[in-house]
Amino acid sequence: MSEMGFCMRCGAALLEQRAPGDEDRRWVCSNPACGRVFYRNAKPCAGALVERDGAVLLVRRAIEPFRDAWDIPGGYLHAWEHPVQGARRELREETGLEIEVTQLLGIFIDRYGSNDTNTFNVYYRARPVGGTLQPGDDAAEARWFRPGELPADLAFPGHIPAVLRTWQAGFAAEPNPHPATDGTLAVHVAAGVRPE
Repeated sequence: MSEMGFCMRCGAALLEQRAPGDEDRRWVCSNPACGRVFYRNAKPCAGALVERDGAVLLVRRAIEPFRDAWDIPGGYLHAWEHPVQGARRELREETGLEIEVTQLLGIFIDRYGSNDTNTFNVYYRARPVGGTLQPGDDAAEARWFRPGELPADLAFPGHIPAVLRTWQAGFAAEPNPHPATDGTLAVHVAAGVRPE
């Protein structure tokens, strides 16, 4: 039986299935009249490494998983939310800051704690442009760290250390990036037609 349990379309039990040569599982409805396939797609997330005076902003998590560990502000995207919009919203919720995204830092794959939910994490470099630093939502504390003084107790060891190493290298190469003027970071939410 799958962790999903039953088909969301017809209610029949789901069966685990793997495609030949594919390590990823999928779940197939056991009702031959339905046969719907459910894939275990990664959940999209976005966050930002906010820079000020040569330091990056991290938050101490107030919730599990990894409660009390340091994390990059960010979180799950809403339906139809562009990652840039999601990063801005998450920063506002967790730190009270308004940000301007300056560069795409990278995309990192991980797992959310031990619940077997895969995440597709889009991270940006950014700078504060307003607001007042005040931890909120699922952040208990917010603090600025210099590149050589990052904390050891990091959340999500499957990707946060790699994100911070990537940031350190990018910061060393270009300490003061300016927002892209060629539209590469423009928010294009309506790439297709949004169903109503």
